[in-house]
Formats: sequence, structure tokens, C-alpha cells
Amino acid sequence: MTQQSMQTAGRPVKRSKKRNYNDISPLWNTIFNIIIAIFAFSCIFPFLFVIIISLTDEQTLTMEGFRLIPSKFSTAAYEYIFQNGTELFYSFGLTLTITVVGTLLTLILVTTYAYALSRRNFEFRGFFSFLAFFTMLFSGGMVPGYIVMTQFLHLQNTIWSLIFPLSLSAFSIIVMRTFFQTTIPDEIIESAKIDGASEFVTFIRIVLPVSLPGIATIGLFSSLGYWNDWFNALLYYTDPKLTPPLQFLLMQIEKNMDFLTKNAQNIGLMDAAASLPTETVRMAMVVLATLPIVMAYPFFQRYFVQGLTIGSVKG
Repeated sequence: MTQQSMQTAGRPVKRSKKRNYNDISPLWNTIFNIIIAIFAFSCIFPFLFVIIISLTDEQTLTMEGFRLIPSKFSTAAYEYIFQNGTELFYSFGLTLTITVVGTLLTLILVTTYAYALSRRNFEFRGFFSFLAFFTMLFSGGMVPGYIVMTQFLHLQNTIWSLIFPLSLSAFSIIVMRTFFQTTIPDEIIESAKIDGASEFVTFIRIVLPVSLPGIATIGLFSSLGYWNDWFNALLYYTDPKLTPPLQFLLMQIEKNMDFLTKNAQNIGLMDAAASLPTETVRMAMVVLATLPIVMAYPFFQRYFVQGLTIGSVKG
């Protein structure tokens, strides 16, 4: 042994400490938290500002403009909307029914269609994939859809005329097909078939429980589409005795207010038109239309977090 090796023989050898690239210094951690907090506040602030405006007195809003803390608050906008309380209640229930039924129907159609396209042993996989993708590029238009709904299916002035037009989306099919292909290994499906499970049993008991993040994403997009839809009611609801959906009812209230404001002098209602909370009612409508979706979003959030971690490397 050399002299140097003899000197270091009795000493513990110091090993170089590996650097953990996932560690963040306290300074940068604070900076990132501040940036994310500012971004989150910038997303929430517009909705909070809309709520403040909807609770502002109309005359104060006209004199002082938009302020975070108005000098006078008022609930006149909500009182004006809730004057038709019974009709608003029925419209809310109708929209909720359409959203729930339409979302369930969309999930059934999209998941079954996408699962068939994700299986490599499906003989007509290429044809139906092209069929879905083609409709994203070239649409038949509004007139053929209107003719099919009214002349062939005879669904005008029915609740199904508000559900079927939005029940199937080519974009959702492609997204869900990709999710199935990248998330569910073929070995799991093959093992289920070896155990004697049919294709339907495999889809219900194995594929769907693993696919909750993708299903929640498609379900949220579909719910937003049904909840905010008013155009189909404008097309297919021609009977004034029918209860309109919530969005269509709010649009009718706004149109009536605009009509009274513009024609107040001709019909001799200048004083009544001047007291209408025009701007604040518009903001109150935004709050009423958005609040249920905002309250439902936290129930979908955990599935989005799961979707972000799918496919990550776990050590």
C-alpha cells in the first residue's frame, strides 16, 4: 500500500451528494407562488367584478361608472329578474334536466364510439374514424339539420330537440379515442377475454373505471354546451306556451328590456323605462347563468388532476 492509501484507509470516504433537480430554492418557490397567485386572481377577478356590478344601484352606476366599491348597493336587478319567479324556476328545472340527460347521452355515445375506434381488431375502424373526422371539417349546415329534426324526426317543440343536436361531437370522439389508446394497455383487455369476459363486460367493468378522468373531461364540456345553449330553443321552440330553457328566457328578458328602453317615448312609459336596471340586469343574468357551473366544477377537478398524472413516470 502506498502512503496516501494508508492515510485514507481509516477515514470514511466522502461520497458526492446527488443533486435533486426537483428541489426548488425557497426564493424561487416564493416567486412561483406569487406568480400563480396573481394568475389565479386575474381569472377570478372578472367574475367577482360582475357580481359587484349586478349588486350596484342603477343610478349610481350611471353617475359613478364601474367601481369595485360602489357608494350604493341594490338588489333591484335580481328583483326584476325574479318577478317571473315561477317561470324562472321551471326554466331552471328544464335546463337542469336537459343538461343531465344530454350529458349522460353524450357520454354513452362518445365512449362506445371511441372505444370501438381504439380497438385495433375492429374491421371498420378506418372508415368510422374518417367519418368522424370528416364531419369536423365539413358540416352539413343548419338547414339540413333543421329539416331532419322537424320533418323527419318530428321533434319540434319537444325536449329532445334541445338534446339530440348536441349529443354527439366528433372532437369528443377523437379525444376519447386517443385517451383509450394511450391509457388502457391491450394486455388488460386480453386478460379479460382470457377469463371469458365479453366485449361489453370488458368495456363496462374494466375500461370505464380506468377512464374516469377522460369521461369527466368530456362530461364537463358537454354540460357546458347544454347549459349555455339557447340557439336550439330559438330554432325548435315555436310554441309560446312552452317553458323555455334558462338561457333563452334570460335572453327574452333582455330583449324586452331593450324594447321598452328604445320605445318608451312612443308607448308613453318614459318614467318606467328610466327606472329599469338595464346594465345591472345584464350582469345579474351572467351571474345566474354561470354560478351553477362554477359550483359544479370542484366535483370534476380531482379527475382533471388524475388526468394530468396519467402516463407519468413513477419511481
